[in-house]
Amino acid sequence: MKKRFYITTPIYYPSAKLHIGHAYCTVLTDIFARYKRLRGFECYFLTGADEHGQKIEKNAALAGKTPQEFVDGIVEGFYKLWDLLKISNNDFIRTTQTRHTEVVQKIFSKMLEQGDIYLSKYKGWYCTPCESFWTDTQVGPDHICPDCGRPVQVAEEEAYFFKTQNYVDSLMKFYDENPKFLTPESRKNEMINTFIKPGLDDLCVSRTSFSWGIPILENPKHVIYVWLDALTNYITALGYGSGNESLFKKFWEDDETEIIHILGADITRFHAIYWPMFLESLGLRKPDREFVHGLLMMKDSKMSKSKGNVVDPFPLVEKYGVDALRYYLAREVTFGQDGSFTPELFVERINMDLANSLGNLLNRTVSMINKYFGGEIPQYLGKKTAFDGELESLIDLSIKRYESFMDDLKITEGITAVMDIVARANKYIDETTPWALAKDEDKKEELASVMNHLARAIFVSGMLLKPVLVNASDLLFAQLGINLEKVSYDDIFNPSFLDRKVVNKGEQLFPRLDNEVEIAYIASLMNGNK
Repeated sequence: MKKRFYITTPIYYPSAKLHIGHAYCTVLTDIFARYKRLRGFECYFLTGADEHGQKIEKNAALAGKTPQEFVDGIVEGFYKLWDLLKISNNDFIRTTQTRHTEVVQKIFSKMLEQGDIYLSKYKGWYCTPCESFWTDTQVGPDHICPDCGRPVQVAEEEAYFFKTQNYVDSLMKFYDENPKFLTPESRKNEMINTFIKPGLDDLCVSRTSFSWGIPILENPKHVIYVWLDALTNYITALGYGSGNESLFKKFWEDDETEIIHILGADITRFHAIYWPMFLESLGLRKPDREFVHGLLMMKDSKMSKSKGNVVDPFPLVEKYGVDALRYYLAREVTFGQDGSFTPELFVERINMDLANSLGNLLNRTVSMINKYFGGEIPQYLGKKTAFDGELESLIDLSIKRYESFMDDLKITEGITAVMDIVARANKYIDETTPWALAKDEDKKEELASVMNHLARAIFVSGMLLKPVLVNASDLLFAQLGINLEKVSYDDIFNPSFLDRKVVNKGEQLFPRLDNEVEIAYIASLMNGNK
C-alpha cells in the first residue's frame, strides 16, 4: 500500500444550486479521505467548481449578471453545502482563479508547440448543456445527445483540435497493464467498445462562439474548450506549472502517492479517454484509479436540476442531523451502483441501523454498566462466557473486512462489515442474559466480561464509523468515558483499552423517527415545499 493519497471529486458545474446527488459523490469521497487519515495516512482531498462555458454565459445573461457574478453567487452555495455536510477537503479549486487560468494557457501552448493541437474547422452536432460535439452515429436519427438525452443542433466554427490518434495505442496498452484503473469494469468495456473501437475523432479543444472561457494566448478570439480547461484542475490545484510545485511533486509525481479520481458516469468518457491522453502529452503520470459512482435516482428517474426533481440537503440535515444523511448515502446506495433516494428508505434505514441497532445497543450497555458496576467498565478478563470467543472473533474479522473493503473503495460493504459487529453484539446480550447473571453472585466475573465485551464492540463500531458519523462517533466515545484527545485507531486492537473507564450516559444518539410523520415531511421536500 502506498503511503499517501490524493483523492478528488469532479469539479461541479455552477449552473444552478447543488442537490443531494452532488452531495452523494462528495460525501463518499470525504468518507474515504477521513478513513485514510484515521488510519494514519496523509490524504489530500480536492473538490471545486468548473466555471466556464456557454451554458454559464447564457444563464448569467438571463439572470442579469456578468458570468463572474453569476458563478460567484452559486459557488458561495457550494461552500455552505460542503460546510453543512462536514466535508474535509484540503482545497477548493475554481477554474476562474488565476492559479488555474494562467497554467491552462501554458498547457495549451505546450501542446500546440509540440504538435498535439492544431487549428481546423469543426462541423457537428452540438449539445449546449453538455458542451459536447457528437457524430452522426452518436446522435442517431433523432439527433439526441447520448449523454443527457436532449436535442442537439448543427454547429460549425473554426476550432483547435487535440490529436487523439497520437495516444490511442498507448491508452489501450495502459488499460491492459492497469486493470483497476477504471472501475467498475463495465465502464472500461463501455469506453473501448462505444468510443475507441468505432474510431476516435480528434477532440475539439477551443470555441469562438462564446467568450466566457480562458483565451488562447496565440489566438485570443478562441477560448479553451471546457474539458481541457476543467480536467487540468487536478494538477493546477497542486501548483503544476506555477513555479511552486511542492504539493504537485508530493501528491502527483511521487510514486508513493496513490491518485484516485471519483466521478459520475456522465463524465467517464472525458476522464477515462482524454485525461490520460492530456497527461501523456504533458509527460506526466496517469491516475492510479478512476472510480465511477452510480446515479442517485429519485424514485424511477435520474435526479436533475433541469427536471426539478431534486432534494435540497439543507432541510434534511437541519431536521435529522448531518450523520443521518451521510450514513444513508453511504449505506443505502452501494458505491459504484445506481441507487435511489425515497422518504421510506431514508426513514427505514435511520431507524433500523442507527436508532434500533447502534443507538439502542449503546443505551442498553451504558445503562447496565451504571446499574451493575457503578458506571465503571470492568477490566478485560479474557473469555469468561461461552459466547465471548465468538464475539471477539467476529470483531477481529469485521475489522479486517472493513479495512479491505474501504481500501478498495467498497465503502458500502465496509459499513456493512461494521454493522455486523453491532448486530452480533445485540444478539450477544440476548445470549448472555446479563440481567440473569446479575442475580447470581457467582456469575460476577461473567457479568463483568459481558459488559467489557459489549463496551468494546460499541467502541470498535464507533471508531470504524467515524469517517461516516462525524459527530455521533465522538458522542459515543464520550458516553464510554473515552478522552477524545487520547484515542486512536490502533486502540481498537487492544481489548483492555476500556478498562476502568467511567461511562457517562447521554441522550439517545439517534432518536427513533415516526415513520408516517417523517415520510410525509421528506415527501414535501421532494415536491418543492419546506
